[in-house]
Amino acid sequence: MSTDGRGVTPGSAKDPRAKDPSSAKDPSSAKDPSSAKDPSSATAQGDAEELRRDASIGSVDLTRWPSTPGRAVARRVAKASRRIGTRAALLLTLAVGALVALALSFVASRVYDSVTESDGIAGFDQPILQAAIQARSPVLDVIVTGYTDIAGPIGMPIIAVAAILILSLHRRSWTPAILIAAAGLGSLAMTIAGKDVIGRVRPPLPEAVPPYEYSASFPSGHTLNAVAVVGTTAYLLILRQTSTLARTLTVTGAALFALTIGLSRVFLGHHWFTDVLAAWLLGAAWLALVIMAHRLYITARKARDPERAGVPA
Repeated sequence: MSTDGRGVTPGSAKDPRAKDPSSAKDPSSAKDPSSAKDPSSATAQGDAEELRRDASIGSVDLTRWPSTPGRAVARRVAKASRRIGTRAALLLTLAVGALVALALSFVASRVYDSVTESDGIAGFDQPILQAAIQARSPVLDVIVTGYTDIAGPIGMPIIAVAAILILSLHRRSWTPAILIAAAGLGSLAMTIAGKDVIGRVRPPLPEAVPPYEYSASFPSGHTLNAVAVVGTTAYLLILRQTSTLARTLTVTGAALFALTIGLSRVFLGHHWFTDVLAAWLLGAAWLALVIMAHRLYITARKARDPERAGVPA
């Protein structure tokens, strides 16, 4: 048997040139496609972050219910979430809230009808419209028309979809999509219900700025959508804002938008002032119900997984 110059038999175990079978590339060591980032894993991470960061606004704990009725409702929602899941419980809570909002819309319509018949607060409608007419000018009319269209049937869906995509993708959670969509659909249902029940005629066309609108006047759909959709978006934003100034600016901006959209409807003669006033009140009520549904959802999640709940980052 021959050896090389070092006294090692070629191919022997001591030969460093011999190929170690164990050093061969193991097919199982190749990158497993399943090890790539899993979208469901990203969503789970987003949900965990949601539980940590969305349970409070500043020092206010959103999962704390000081009233007895509030604690009772929170317990019921938590119990339901254990049976059907927290997201399903959120959808169910929003559905119940929507029924309450529709009932409020019907009651408000009846009250509004009786008030306008007795010429109570509706006595302000004509004087306010006349003041708006006197304040108009060709340039201002164009500016206000463009502004009010932001909350119209084209502008507001664009805002809602943009908010859903940005917040849901950034936070890797379905919750923003559910809340904003619910706010928009709920406000639409309340608007349709109010118009069908009352059927109030809009201000006369000669006193309005074109393009004219011909649907019923009560309530103002632009105003209701501005309060509900933009209000819900603002709420979702302040959940993650750590600065008091940032939260204040966000809330103030949303409130001013809803206020000025309503005033623009009166300025253009597309609605009576009481139509806008009712829309502000109904929109605020629906917004409060949407926020409460989210609070109940976070409370139920915290009860199911207390270890993940903590102080917001």
